[in-house]
Amino acid sequence: MGGMSSKGKPSPRSAVRPLSNEQVRKLDERHHLVDPTHEPPIPGHAPNTAEIEAQHPKGTRRLLAGVSVVMQMHSKVRAWGLENIPETGVFITAASHVTMYDVFVPMMTLFHMGRRPRFMAKAELGGWPVIGKWFQLVGMQPVPRRSGKARVIEEESVRILTSGRPLTIWPEGTLTRDPLKWPMSMKNGVGIIALEASRRLGHQVPLFCAVTWGAASINHWWPWPRKNVVMCYDAQLDYSDLLGDMAQWGEEPPAALADELAGRVRERMETVMTEIRGEQPPAEGYWDFRTMSRKPR
Repeated sequence: MGGMSSKGKPSPRSAVRPLSNEQVRKLDERHHLVDPTHEPPIPGHAPNTAEIEAQHPKGTRRLLAGVSVVMQMHSKVRAWGLENIPETGVFITAASHVTMYDVFVPMMTLFHMGRRPRFMAKAELGGWPVIGKWFQLVGMQPVPRRSGKARVIEEESVRILTSGRPLTIWPEGTLTRDPLKWPMSMKNGVGIIALEASRRLGHQVPLFCAVTWGAASINHWWPWPRKNVVMCYDAQLDYSDLLGDMAQWGEEPPAALADELAGRVRERMETVMTEIRGEQPPAEGYWDFRTMSRKPR
């Protein structure tokens, strides 16, 4: 495979190969890519005015403008599937996490589409000078990593959804450790949150995968010429079959169901990234964070 060296080991250079103009052209022919760094990226999508006004509109507009300018300077961002973003109601966005850029691309896009989700991010971001305060103003839900408080974090996430706000999470829990930069194993928190919120609301909470590729090749000290970055906001992932006996669950959804849903998210992310990159994932399997090795699919 193109991502392996002559000794059979991952080649770091091939893992961050820039997304070519030719590949972007092919994606554009299939999906009609749009520029998500401007508002609105697609016409006719009504902004959620109540949600916008409820989340520090002035601070949000300033942060959004700043992020958009940086994105435009450092990259050529394109996207498809934005019509899948609901105009109203709660939903979950499960986003890929190859680089820190992959935090800002889906969030900028959702904001430009007129939605204001809360988002799960490591608590350290809230302490960054200046921008940390902005993160808090625009909906950051701090996640104290390695704190042993996973259940508390999941409960707060469910509360956000049942209170009527959408939620964005990065279910890998950290930047992918896959040497070839494919989605790695998912923490089952995404499954617990989606299943429990669905039980409390009495219906399946819409769950969407947002997959971004291209930013790993950007040199942020000297980003010119600008690199291609493409994001797909995928169609709703169906997990209604996992909710059939939710009335019989105990205090929380069964771990087996949460694991299954997390696995479906990883598989869908891998499928979408395969199309964006125009290459196949490693035949040996996906990267498992717990063992730091490949696990057969």
